[in-house]
Amino acid sequence: MRRYFTIKGILSPWSRWDTAQNESSPLIPKVSSAKEDAEELGNVTTECHHAGPIEGRDNSPVFTGIQPHYRYSFLDYFLKYFLIISNLVFTVLGLLVLVLGMWGLISKQSFAQEKIGSIGTDPMLVFLTLGFVLTVLCLSGCVGALRENCTLLKLFSAAVLALITAQVLAAIVAYSLQVQVGGYLRSGMLAAMVRYQDDLDLRFITDEIQSNLQCCGADNYRDWELNIYYNCSAPGVLACGVPATCCVDPLENGTVWNSQCGLGAQLLDEFSAQSVIFLGGCLGGMSRWIEQHEGVIGTVGIIVLGVQIVTLFITTRLLESIQWHKVYV
Repeated sequence: MRRYFTIKGILSPWSRWDTAQNESSPLIPKVSSAKEDAEELGNVTTECHHAGPIEGRDNSPVFTGIQPHYRYSFLDYFLKYFLIISNLVFTVLGLLVLVLGMWGLISKQSFAQEKIGSIGTDPMLVFLTLGFVLTVLCLSGCVGALRENCTLLKLFSAAVLALITAQVLAAIVAYSLQVQVGGYLRSGMLAAMVRYQDDLDLRFITDEIQSNLQCCGADNYRDWELNIYYNCSAPGVLACGVPATCCVDPLENGTVWNSQCGLGAQLLDEFSAQSVIFLGGCLGGMSRWIEQHEGVIGTVGIIVLGVQIVTLFITTRLLESIQWHKVYV
């Protein structure tokens, strides 16, 4: 009996070491019950549920550690800085046109109470409006591309698209309604002739048209009767006359400008007047000029429209790149 207990006491430490090794050794797989396995699976499922889905990414256990990465390409950088530089140049140009229009209106005191009624026909108002629109439009595109602001780029692209649509519609309307457009031009030129002495800008434009197109008046030289200074009932020396830019040869001896070459021209018949002044009106001269240069006008129009379409394409491409970069980076 004593020998049995002695042998059992010697073997018992080894038995205890084997049991502890089976419980804690990482090399020997632990035998777990079905209940423990279910609890561990529930914990993993709960953690995945609390993590929540990530928008635009695959959250399956296999692809959890794989995240897509998007980088700007060389083309993206080129389009971005090309858009910034081009819009910056046109912004400066728009500011210059805006300042020119404002300076013209202020210098002529067009905002005075006695002149505010005729400000709608002031040529400086065209420069003011064009400069303001060009500045705001190009500045939004420049800042939007520089700051990668999707809102400004969308506003810029929408404005360019609206501008393209307006130009195409204006060209279609002008081509299909040539008679009505001619009537508007005639009314505008007659209004400029009425205010010939009162507005220096209208006077400059009228003189340039008559000199370059070699014409006089809207329809003929007798249209200058509408002007209070050239009307035959006027008391001044300009009565029944026309401006010097209507004269066939306003220069004496080829050097001296004769500002009185058109005096009394309205009193002459057409046969006598044709050697002194141009008999044809400027509306006909404009029509002939457009017919002679319609190819150049069409080419310039297509180039301008093409530049705007390319700008719209660049803005759209840059906008897509920015949106992809914000999603995946």
